[in-house]
Amino acid sequence: MPYLIPPRTPLTPEEVDRAFDYLLALQMGGGNYASGRMPATPELAFLLLRLAENIVFPVTGVLGDGEPHADSFALDEVGCILLSALRDWTRDSPTTAVLGIARSIIRFIENVIPDPDDHGDTRATLETMRDEHLQWARTVLSMTERP
Repeated sequence: MPYLIPPRTPLTPEEVDRAFDYLLALQMGGGNYASGRMPATPELAFLLLRLAENIVFPVTGVLGDGEPHADSFALDEVGCILLSALRDWTRDSPTTAVLGIARSIIRFIENVIPDPDDHGDTRATLETMRDEHLQWARTVLSMTERP
């Protein structure tokens, strides 16, 4: 059975905002607060999955600076396993996957991505990542727009 995941396309600035709004709401107020602000829908699940791919692949992928070694291949595989599990969950139950995907992204950020301000504040990291993803989405959008 093929995955019911849309083809990879760059996120739009609006999609980046929506995904990070949910992550920040979850980080600041918990699951009930986040679901009260933005209901769990299949569209949100797929959006969070695409954001997870954009966050996990660059950190865990073998294509980094320097020479690949056994640890880099293990990290690549861990990233692939995480994303595969999130894809399966999204495919099988998109509305219930929303909260789990969001929590997985936050845990990944807390445990793997260094805090840019070195304050141990995941909110600051999420906000910095949001700014970076927005800039990238706007750049891609401007390159693909036709006059």
